[in-house]
Amino acid sequence: MSLLYKEVDDFEAYAYHQKQFKKVTKKDLLGKWTLFFFYPADFTFVCPTELEDLQEKYQEFKKVNCEIYVISTDTHFAHKTWHDISKNISKIEYPMIGDPTHSLTYDFDVFDENDGLAQRGSFIIDPEGKIVVYEVNAGNVG
Repeated sequence: MSLLYKEVDDFEAYAYHQKQFKKVTKKDLLGKWTLFFFYPADFTFVCPTELEDLQEKYQEFKKVNCEIYVISTDTHFAHKTWHDISKNISKIEYPMIGDPTHSLTYDFDVFDENDGLAQRGSFIIDPEGKIVVYEVNAGNVG
């Protein structure tokens, strides 16, 4: 079943952003464009390159009123640690959401039951909170 035009369910999650922990809810998405990028896990080899690419384009996203959120099944505490020790990840300026309960990965249908991780997926959400574009890759495609 397609997720196009599906309204994002209410949610509450914690992110690491600008050297602090921050609660993120559906309300934060409304009124602007949003990119949700799901990735499998922190401290891996492919994921940092994808997150770096998003950082390189972050200011362009901001210019068109679009916020980026990256999401994995790690905790926001793990995101902070990765941010603190990785030269490349420390450059990230957008929020990194932790989804250890898998509520967002289930809601966006990207939870890989076999690995217990998120699949790679990009979702563009319009200012009304509806998914208007998405792409999900198989776990072995980065």
